[in-house]
Amino acid sequence: MSPIRLSVGDVVHHGGLVRFDAPLWLWLAFLAGLAALLLLDLAVLHRDAHTISLREAWLTSAGWISLGLAFTGVVWALLGEVAAGQYIAGYVIEKSLSVDNVFVWAVVFSYFGVPAKYQHRVLFWGIFGALVMRAIFIFAGVALLERLSWLLFVFGGLLLFTAWRVWTHGDEEIHPERNPVLRLLRRFVPITSVYDGQRLFTRENGRLLATPLFVALVMVEATDLVFAIDSVPAILAVSRDPFVVFSSNAMAILGLRALYFLLAGARHRLVYLNRGLGLILAYVGLKMLVSDWYHINAFVSLSVILLILTLTIALSLRASRSPKEVAP
Repeated sequence: MSPIRLSVGDVVHHGGLVRFDAPLWLWLAFLAGLAALLLLDLAVLHRDAHTISLREAWLTSAGWISLGLAFTGVVWALLGEVAAGQYIAGYVIEKSLSVDNVFVWAVVFSYFGVPAKYQHRVLFWGIFGALVMRAIFIFAGVALLERLSWLLFVFGGLLLFTAWRVWTHGDEEIHPERNPVLRLLRRFVPITSVYDGQRLFTRENGRLLATPLFVALVMVEATDLVFAIDSVPAILAVSRDPFVVFSSNAMAILGLRALYFLLAGARHRLVYLNRGLGLILAYVGLKMLVSDWYHINAFVSLSVILLILTLTIALSLRASRSPKEVAP
């Protein structure tokens, strides 16, 4: 069967999924847009260190989510309906799986006593590093799946295993001090216990030392690396196109800083979060395992994931209501 020609790029049927060859100009335009948004956030919106209020968190979170959803229209206009369906499904998967990462950040910041007004700067560089790591993971994953199709079963099995761990161990207490990355860092990098504003490094008696802010940043990057091992295969279950996968990942990640300040204190209310994330991972794992025999439409996947998220939030809020809230 010959490839189907669209207005932009070619469409190649691959393993039940449709791949789009986005042109170089589209990649360059998207990357330039990402850079502009990061610079706007760092140099304009958060130039001065300050504590993020709940109102600011609501507004910025709504803005980032609106931007991510609106980009669906861009993908639709340039690459077509199928690409738009893959993009929005990938966006929702990454956004939902990232919620757990947000709560881990809260534990890291609490452990290192990072002042609230400096947390945004740590998350900015953390998000920047996450974008670079995700790009590497995505291109490597797509290349491996194209050459070694049997890796579908490896990735699918990994997602099912992770789903089981998330379902059964989601409420385990997190202990940053036991993290091997932190132990290694403390062994080889001289660290001071004193903060020096938003600086990652400082000098004491002429000696260059890492501040606790740098240590917190390394821990944030380490946790994102772990979560990327789950989320990237999950998105590859709904799309095998590098541009669609990376753009959906990037647009979801851009709003994580605002989402952190919005949800950091709400973990105790989302009592079924681990069950919902486990179901999402199990679904995309099964979708990947059966993709060679049966293709599930991206819009169907989106509907399933949104249904799971809606039920998870509704049941969690109902179960966590205080006696005063349920009283007539």
